[in-house]
Amino acid sequence: MAKRLAMAAPLAVGFIGGGQMCEALLGGLLSQGTTEAGLVIISEPLETRRTYLENKYGIKTTASNDEVLKSIGIDGAVILAVKPQVAAAALSGLPLGPSKTPLFISIMAGVTLAKLAEMGLKRVARTMPNTPALVGLGAAGYVLGPGAAASDSSTVERVMSAVGICEKLADEKLLDAVTGLSGSGPAYVYMMIEAMSDGGVKNGLPRDVAMKLAAQTVLGSAKMVLQGDKHPAQLKNAVESPGGTTIAGTAALESAGFRAGVISAVTAAKERATELGKL
Repeated sequence: MAKRLAMAAPLAVGFIGGGQMCEALLGGLLSQGTTEAGLVIISEPLETRRTYLENKYGIKTTASNDEVLKSIGIDGAVILAVKPQVAAAALSGLPLGPSKTPLFISIMAGVTLAKLAEMGLKRVARTMPNTPALVGLGAAGYVLGPGAAASDSSTVERVMSAVGICEKLADEKLLDAVTGLSGSGPAYVYMMIEAMSDGGVKNGLPRDVAMKLAAQTVLGSAKMVLQGDKHPAQLKNAVESPGGTTIAGTAALESAGFRAGVISAVTAAKERATELGKL
């Protein structure tokens, strides 16, 4: 599949909103060859930000959201990368009538497909990326809106896979679970890295050394899960030797409610996402 996507013609891409997530996606799309600088246009209200993006990436910017839509055409994609509270204003006045439009890809948290439809969008997909997309290692889930074609899935995956992995979901409700797991998950992992570092410092390691060791341990362990075919429990068991140091440590985590705490965190974040989606 990766080879087939790589051979596809460069995609015309527009962004409404030129913030951090826009830049992360832009960098990934350009480096992966999914698009070319001459095929990109970004609308951004701040002139200093527009100048920065133009100078760094060689792309076109504008202060007009309408210009983005007119420039892209029906075969391109427009990524909605504004804050949720300004989404309606950003889309107001755009030519979103019965004529065909580009595929809109929303990366706005909490803005449901129903809300996007109320704003006039018909051909739209909703995604939930996370902040590691800023370093090309994001994890995203997505759903297509009822006005999108089945073939639009490949476009969403081309765009989002430029900065990590992207999984299609059968039901929009599952995006709240994605929010609780991978959307909020980086914060849980940062807490784990911080706690492991503190443990190292408590036991005599310099702070900088402890931090590097903890972060690299998380990175390496994640790669072993993603690149191998073993369940995390099998990998854990392989580190635990009878009566050894690791089983003493994992037993302490179990006694402290580590596993239940993580599950509760994912569930609490998911439930909060559901609440916010109703506002």
